[in-house]
Amino acid sequence: MITQTKRNEIRQRIHARIRQKLAGTAERPRLNVYRSLNHVYAQVVDDQKGETLVAASTLEAKSKTGGNVAAAREIGKAIAEKAVAKGIKQVVFDRGGYLYHGRVKALADAARAAGLEF
Repeated sequence: MITQTKRNEIRQRIHARIRQKLAGTAERPRLNVYRSLNHVYAQVVDDQKGETLVAASTLEAKSKTGGNVAAAREIGKAIAEKAVAKGIKQVVFDRGGYLYHGRVKALADAARAAGLEF
């Protein structure tokens, strides 16, 4: 049986491998996703400057639960609206070492539907 810490170490190795291949620029920043057991977080990051341009999470959202697919859809929509308001239309999607499934996929689909291109 794989413990939670071991699973997180595996995820971090996968994420490091992904990050070697992609990086956010000023023209096309990186949409980073992090999911914990109870919440979902998303950031749009310019890696060249090393700054977060836009962020959204279920902590600041008005929903009671943050660890489900419906909450991930809300965050995807919120991050896309904030990014488009700042003039960001295209991003590079960084799934954070997670499988493209469930909450991560729901967030990505909602962000695409709200106007982000990736």
